[in-house]
Amino acid sequence: MLLNFDRLGWWKYVLLAITVLTAAFLLLPILFIAALSFGSSQWLIFPPPSWTWRWYAELLSDPQWLASAWTSFKIASIVTVLSVLLGLVTSFGLVRGKFMFRNALKALFLTPMILPVVVFAVALYAFFLRIGLGGTLVGFVLSHLVLALPFSILSIAGALEGFDKSIEDAAVLCGASPLEAKIRVTLPAISHGLFSAAVFSFLTSWDEVVVAIFMASPTLQTLPVKVWATLRQDLTPVVAAASTLLILLTVMLMTLAAIVRKVLKK
Repeated sequence: MLLNFDRLGWWKYVLLAITVLTAAFLLLPILFIAALSFGSSQWLIFPPPSWTWRWYAELLSDPQWLASAWTSFKIASIVTVLSVLLGLVTSFGLVRGKFMFRNALKALFLTPMILPVVVFAVALYAFFLRIGLGGTLVGFVLSHLVLALPFSILSIAGALEGFDKSIEDAAVLCGASPLEAKIRVTLPAISHGLFSAAVFSFLTSWDEVVVAIFMASPTLQTLPVKVWATLRQDLTPVVAAASTLLILLTVMLMTLAAIVRKVLKK
């Protein structure tokens, strides 16, 4: 008989304790940041002497913070669209293609997930300076796209591998063209993979700070770069408010992705 959780005896309490401690280790810093964003002190003091919405009001009324947030959203949106489109085409080639070095090519596409981000950022910064893309919107999009594309390929290729191609072939036999069969049969069937690719691509670009620091210019910086620059100058609770909103958006998108994936798989 297979061993289940109820048959672990006193070991199950050890596992529960480890789980609780791990969750606390990961979540407590986030809760502290959220608490500091509501503190009335102009310094990052915990516990806060009292509670206020002042720092959120300052954040939402500061044109520099709003401009950085809009830049992050604009870049992340463009990266999401390009990442899903390129990831879809690439996934079809990697999953259904029959050519030499296919596995090596797949591993090459995933190297941005393995390569240290700072090494990638330095190399990209030097290259973009030579071709005149440093500190530009195009440079931001291309650099974030390289980081986001592996997530799209993993999500879409995984969904495509779980799809029965004979259904698409049956649509072709019934009179549909190969392209029409892919659009009307295959794409709806792998929509959960496409949605996951979009969410992860958006969050990869939205939260990226290391590459963004190298790509930023005095007139173009994303929200994470603005947070980093403000931390170096002044430990104002406005930074905690901005960080809390970043975390909140990430949690909301991840929750939405989990719900949509569950619904689409039914």
